[in-house]
Amino acid sequence: MHAPTTAPPVRRRTRLLDAIEWFGNKLPEPMIIFLWLIGIIMVGSAALAAAGVSVIHPDSGEDTPVQSLLSGEGLQFVLENTVSNFVGFAPVGTVLTIMLGIGLADKIGLLQSLIRAVMLNIPVWLLPFAVFFVANTATIAADAAFLIMPPLAAIVYRTLGRNPLVGIVSAFAGSSSGYGSGFLITSMEPILAGLSTEAVSIIGADLEVTAVDNYYFMVAAAVLCTVVGGCITRWVVEPRFGEYAGEQMATAEPLNTEEKRGLIAAGLAAAAFIAVIATVALLPGSPMQNEDGGLVPSPLLSGVVPVLLVFFTLTALAYGAGARKISRGRDVVEHFAEAVGSMRHFLVVIFFISQFSAYFTWSNIGLWVSVNGAQALIAMNASGIGLLVGVVIVSAIITLLITSGTGLWAILAPIFVPMFMQLGFHPAAVQMAYRIGDSSTSMVTPLMPYMIVILGFMREWDPKQGLGNLISATLPYAVGVFIAQSGLFLVFYAAGLPIGPGVGFHLE
Repeated sequence: MHAPTTAPPVRRRTRLLDAIEWFGNKLPEPMIIFLWLIGIIMVGSAALAAAGVSVIHPDSGEDTPVQSLLSGEGLQFVLENTVSNFVGFAPVGTVLTIMLGIGLADKIGLLQSLIRAVMLNIPVWLLPFAVFFVANTATIAADAAFLIMPPLAAIVYRTLGRNPLVGIVSAFAGSSSGYGSGFLITSMEPILAGLSTEAVSIIGADLEVTAVDNYYFMVAAAVLCTVVGGCITRWVVEPRFGEYAGEQMATAEPLNTEEKRGLIAAGLAAAAFIAVIATVALLPGSPMQNEDGGLVPSPLLSGVVPVLLVFFTLTALAYGAGARKISRGRDVVEHFAEAVGSMRHFLVVIFFISQFSAYFTWSNIGLWVSVNGAQALIAMNASGIGLLVGVVIVSAIITLLITSGTGLWAILAPIFVPMFMQLGFHPAAVQMAYRIGDSSTSMVTPLMPYMIVILGFMREWDPKQGLGNLISATLPYAVGVFIAQSGLFLVFYAAGLPIGPGVGFHLE
């Protein structure tokens, strides 16, 4: 990392960016937003209940009234269920479980060494595509990808005689795209799936959205986005930045002997674990299979979170032992504790999200909104893929103002999921439509929390870089990723391809 200069920054501004930045600065933290929403739900439920508003339940056919959270019964619900709302909220357990493994791999150094091993052993002509792909995959480390990949990509670019600013921008765009595509199951999958499953319960349906329900589409999207992102880097962004005029030099440190030994040990552990799981899963009568002897769906897929926990834990421990990062059991415990500690902000926000979700469901406002919304769409003769494209567009627009991927889905899922289920769409398809929009525009909004961090990385190489430079550089990626993923979504729909194991666009 290079020492930042004290030269004053130059920022290119436009009225649109000024307006977005001004409005965004007025928005409070996500926790405060959900406190506001809780207050709105409470007051709104009381008003609707007083007006005698009700809705016909699509499952039971019963006339279901909106219940007031400010009534005696409502206050009892709030007092008696605050703890259970939080503890029983679907994303909490799944996220904490999988982050034990992923967090251990991050804290022990496995993920960083793996990224360096890939980045330092690629041909120069492949660099733009490799940076985008590795950054896309680096979201396995959650938001840490935004802190690891851009500065590392800058060093690699500069080492190879290219403009380091291009490396920073392309890595940032690649990491952003990783929230809607990718080859690996990350902590984002169980969070979104848990929120979708909670939203399903609003209409009383018995359906679970799992962490792998979008996997097929995400893999295909990762390949497509890598090609598109690499081409944009090579023929749009690199010519825009031109040759690097600074004097700073950089050399990317190769892996040392211990790190190489650690990666070999991790690879062997990963191969052994996958072989064992595959063997057990394919044995006749395996408990990992469904009643028909298949794997789609199956206990293996529905229980993928603990499987991933064991996978990441074993590979991390193998790396730690091989690289001599751990020498005693206490080291492992400390790394686990650091991994859980990194989730503290998530736990604070998710507490209020869980209360909002519970109140939204208990008051029957969620049911009322979804049923009436579905009926309005039916009355407009709205159907087909056009509806899901609408979700993509709406998500892309709102993400410009609310950049928390999980927080925004916590708001939209209770509305979109039950509404579209009544029109015959699978909730995983609605979730995927949201992810396309969210992952496309999060890289161009000044409200994105890591935007300023990325700008700081750029200014270490060129102090004249401003927010306008960054946004204008990432905009081509945002447009390219949006068009590519939306087009792929249309192809999957038209061809009737599954978006995940045993999951299509429509409910069976």
